[in-house]
Parts: sequence; structure tokens; C-alpha cells
Amino acid sequence: MKITWLGHSCFSLEYDGYKIITDPYEGVPGYPDLNLNANAVYCSHQHFDHSAVHRVTVSPAAKSPFTIREIPAYHDDKQGKSRGENMIRVFTAGGVSVAHMGDLGHLLTPAQKSELGAPDVILMPIGGVYTLDARQAKKACDEIGARCVIPMHYHHAPYGLSNLGGLDEFLALWNRNAVHMLPGPDWTVTHQLSGVIVPMFRA
Repeated sequence: MKITWLGHSCFSLEYDGYKIITDPYEGVPGYPDLNLNANAVYCSHQHFDHSAVHRVTVSPAAKSPFTIREIPAYHDDKQGKSRGENMIRVFTAGGVSVAHMGDLGHLLTPAQKSELGAPDVILMPIGGVYTLDARQAKKACDEIGARCVIPMHYHHAPYGLSNLGGLDEFLALWNRNAVHMLPGPDWTVTHQLSGVIVPMFRA
């Protein structure tokens, strides 16, 4: 499976010629507006920076190689009373599973952890304010036990919401040997890498 970071919390997941877009954004400072094509698009919740589905042109129906599991969660640590609900989705194809955590605002309950299992890759928000912050995200990653973690939803000047935390605080919580900085925005999941995978955004 090929994973491409398109900025903020938006990714494309591709397998066998089929492409899924997750959490397309609009109006996020620094990032250019998206203009994408895909076979399907999914949003973790309906905030502007995760639900710009009109920025994705959906191709005619095709048989999907992906199976998708949904795990209801919250955008805050008050059971949704502050920011509403958030949907975690696990996308599986070709023996690889990728969990997009959306704007997760709390540590997972035992029931949610059991339902999630241990995906190969988790796409984890780390910027705080609206989601888990760096330390909370690291704790969540440790509890989930995925082989690979890709951070998302953080500020990296000039990109992203300026009140979010950056990448350095999150990476400082990991063994340096576990951090892999990619030269570009995409990565084909292999069994050779584990730890934190950091794509490079390209406008």
C-alpha cells in the first residue's frame, strides 16, 4: 500500500490502482487548496479542515480492494461535549492495515483499543489544542502498539494552524533510531521500517 501525506490530516491510500482520500481540507493556513482525484473519500468529522469533499473528484464506481472498519470516538476528552464526535477508520488492503485517527481528542478506552487492535500503521494527530498533544499522542501510540506511526495535524511553518504544536516535541519522545525522515510525501509500506515515519510535505 502506498501512503501519501497531502498536508494537515489528509492522506491518499493506494492499492492495486484504487485510491482513497481521507480528511480533505480547505482554508488551512499555508496549505494550497486541494484538487484531487480518487475512487472514494472519507472524513473523520465535519469540521472545515477535514471535510472539503468538494475538493475531490470521485471516479466512476470501481471494485475496492479495501476493507474498512469504523470505531466511534470523540474530538475532545469530554465525550464530545466540546467538539463533537470523531470517527477512527482502519483501512486494510494487501495484508496491510492503516488506521486514520482523525481529530482524536482522548486516550482510547479499553473497548476502543480492543476494537482497533494493532494496525501496521497509525496516522496520529500530535499538535494539541484540538487533539492529543505530543505526550498524549506518544502514550496512545505506545498503548496501540502499531509498527509504524505517521504524525499529522501539526504546525510546520508556514503550514498548518499556528496555535498547534510542532513536530520536534513529538519526535523528542522517541529513540532517535526509531525516527525515519522521508525525502518526499509518499511511502510504500514495507516490513523493513518501523517506528515514526515522517513524510515531507510538498505544495
